[in-house]
Amino acid sequence: MRLGGAGTIHGTVTAAADAHRPVRLHRLTWAGDDVRLFELRATDGAPLPSWEAGAHIELELGNGLARPYSLLPSGRADTYRVAIKRAADSTGGTRWLFTRGQVGALLTVSAPRNTFPLQEGPAVLVGGGIGITPLVSMAAALEGRGERSWRLHYAVARRDQAALLDELARHGDRVRLHVDAEAGSLLDLRRIVAESPPDARLYACGPNPMLAALEQAAVAAGRDRATIAVERFDPVADAATGGGYTVVLARSGTRLWVPPGTTILGALRKAGLSTQTICERGACGVCEVAVLEGTPDHRDAVLSPEEQEDGTAMMICCSGSLTPELVLDL
Repeated sequence: MRLGGAGTIHGTVTAAADAHRPVRLHRLTWAGDDVRLFELRATDGAPLPSWEAGAHIELELGNGLARPYSLLPSGRADTYRVAIKRAADSTGGTRWLFTRGQVGALLTVSAPRNTFPLQEGPAVLVGGGIGITPLVSMAAALEGRGERSWRLHYAVARRDQAALLDELARHGDRVRLHVDAEAGSLLDLRRIVAESPPDARLYACGPNPMLAALEQAAVAAGRDRATIAVERFDPVADAATGGGYTVVLARSGTRLWVPPGTTILGALRKAGLSTQTICERGACGVCEVAVLEGTPDHRDAVLSPEEQEDGTAMMICCSGSLTPELVLDL
């Protein structure tokens, strides 16, 4: 799932400044082993932009970095909540938040974006590890609108890695926790697909191997790909940095050489031009651009195989070109 193409070129990366709001880090709590809840409250007490289940915000940090995080229900119009996992190899934004993010710190958040929207009707949710975060808001939304046919399957390697269990407990047996170490096996995705109502949409977020296995199980069971929505937090392939081609910006006629070792986004930045980005790993879809001529070298996790084969859109943060020239609608 993704947003539409960015559509315009700007002098700086990130979304428009007027879409961002100052917030104060109001409360820090633990939501599980190495998972911390960050409660962010508007500095002026005014309501923050509303959002729907599956949405995320871009959090601008005090070290100049910006990172996207899924939103959790907060119960307050002036408050956003996000859950962030600290890993042994945490760097950049996560390291800053865990080492220097203290109560009272001033931060900036973007307006919510939703590249993983929850549709009407029955739903089966599958989360792996910290991928549970967008599904917590989906579960609350499904319960709130009285949807009777939904289930959430939550898989972790060890029980102490399970986060947000207090919030999920309110849904009773609709939520099923699978602990690999206790079960002696991975979550049985084929069984989940087989037991899912035929009219239910599947929503999943977690490690790439889990998502790939779920998609394969669903397709093998005869489900339409359009009924499967996944959100990834890891890239599925290395960025295309081979270079050696020219990108033409159709709206201005500007021609940019992309040298070896550089992405299209990198070439745009070097020229003082850029477009909206968030993850820069081909996972969020914000930098999607229409392709007018040429053949993209797709490296993203957003476009379906059919959309990639069609070749009329690409993610410029990670994808490159298989032809000497690529004409983009920028």
